[in-house]
Amino acid sequence: MAGVAGEDCGVGRQHCLSGEALAEWRSSEQVENGTPATSLLYWDSDNGDGPKPSELYGKYTWKIEKFSQINERELHSDAFEVGGYKWYIIIYPQGCDVCNHLSLFLCVDNHDKLLPGWSRFAQFTIAVVNKDPKKSKYSDTLHRFWEKEHDWGWKKFMELSKVYDGFIESDTLIIKAQVQVIREKADYPFRCLDPQYRRELVRVYLTNVEQIYRRFSDDRRSNLGKFIEDKAKWSSFRAFWSGIDQNSRHRMSREKKDVILRVVVKHFFIEKEVTSSLVMDSLYSGLKVLEGQSKSMEAKSKLSDADEMPAPIVRVEDDMFVLVDDVLLLLERAASEPLPLKDEKGPQNRTRDSIERDERRLAELGHRTVEMFALAHIFSNKIQVAYQEAVALQGQEEASFMAC
Repeated sequence: MAGVAGEDCGVGRQHCLSGEALAEWRSSEQVENGTPATSLLYWDSDNGDGPKPSELYGKYTWKIEKFSQINERELHSDAFEVGGYKWYIIIYPQGCDVCNHLSLFLCVDNHDKLLPGWSRFAQFTIAVVNKDPKKSKYSDTLHRFWEKEHDWGWKKFMELSKVYDGFIESDTLIIKAQVQVIREKADYPFRCLDPQYRRELVRVYLTNVEQIYRRFSDDRRSNLGKFIEDKAKWSSFRAFWSGIDQNSRHRMSREKKDVILRVVVKHFFIEKEVTSSLVMDSLYSGLKVLEGQSKSMEAKSKLSDADEMPAPIVRVEDDMFVLVDDVLLLLERAASEPLPLKDEKGPQNRTRDSIERDERRLAELGHRTVEMFALAHIFSNKIQVAYQEAVALQGQEEASFMAC
C-alpha cells in the first residue's frame, strides 16, 4: 500500500466525535437524500470558470457478499468514475500490514498506464454501513494522488472484532464512498465542495475550522496589540502617519487583490488538512460577501437578517483592497475586536435551520478573516515598511547632524 491517511483520531483522519452523535445526523434522511439548496448569499455560487464542484463529486456503493467466506488477502471493487477519473476501493479483510483491523483504501484506476507527471487531488469519505445507521463508521481525508501515492486510506479503519457487531447483514458488508475531485487555484479562494457534501462535512469540522480562523485572528491581533501597547513606538508611528500627505496615505492604504489573495490561499490551503476544503469554501463566500458589501447594502441584510453587520475594515474597488478608514482607527479596532463567538442558540439537530446557521457562520468567519488578512498585509507590507524607512532616515540625519 502506498499511502495511509492515519491510524489515530485527528483532523483529516478518522472522526473523533462519538459514534452515535456523529452518525445520528450523517445517516439522517436529509444527508442521505440531500438537503434543498439554501438561499444564503453566495453559498451556492461557483468559481465561474471550469466544472462546478457538483460536477466533480460522486458516490459509490460496494456490496461484498459472502463476506465470511472470503479467503483473499485483498479485494478490489469495480471501477467507478468521479470528476472525469476512474477510481476503485481496496479492502483488506484481515488488515494490511496490521493485525485485527479492517483496512480500506481509495485507489486511482489504471495508475500504471497514466502519463508521467499525472496527479489527482481529491477529498473523500469512506463508510462501512451498520444495520443501525447511527453506528455506521465514517472516515474522511484529503489527498493528492500521484505516481508514488496512487492509493490512500486507513490501515486501521476499524477493529475486526466490531465487524460482526451489526456491520454484516445476510453475510454482506456494505461500503460507501464519496469522492470530491478538487481543482485548486493558487491566486484566489476557490469553491471546493459539492453543496450536499459540504453540508455533511460542516457538521463534523465546523469547530476545527473556527479554531483555524481564531488562531490566525488571535495571532494578528496580538501582533497589533503589542505594537500599540509600546507607547513610544505607537506615538512615533502616529506622528509619522499624521505628518505625511493625503496622497501618500491614499497610496499606502490599498493593495491589489491578487497580491493579497495569493498569500491567503498559500496560508490557508494545506493539502494534508481535511478542513482545507471547507476553509477555501468559506473564504470564497466571505470574499463574495465583501465584494457585494462594497457594491450594495443589500448584501448586508441578506447575510445577517435583522442583525447589524460590523462596520467594514476594507472594501473592494475594482482590483484593489482599500482600507475604509484612517489606519490608526482601524489598527486600534482590529486589535480589540476578536472573532465573534459561535451562536449556540437555535436548532441543534440536523434541520434546514441548523444547516443555514452553520453556513452563515462559515461565511461570516471567511468574511472577517479576509478583512483581517487584508488589513494586516497592507499594514505590514506597505505602511509599516514606509514607517521603518522614515525612522531609519531620521536616524541617519540625526547621526549626520551629531557628526557635524
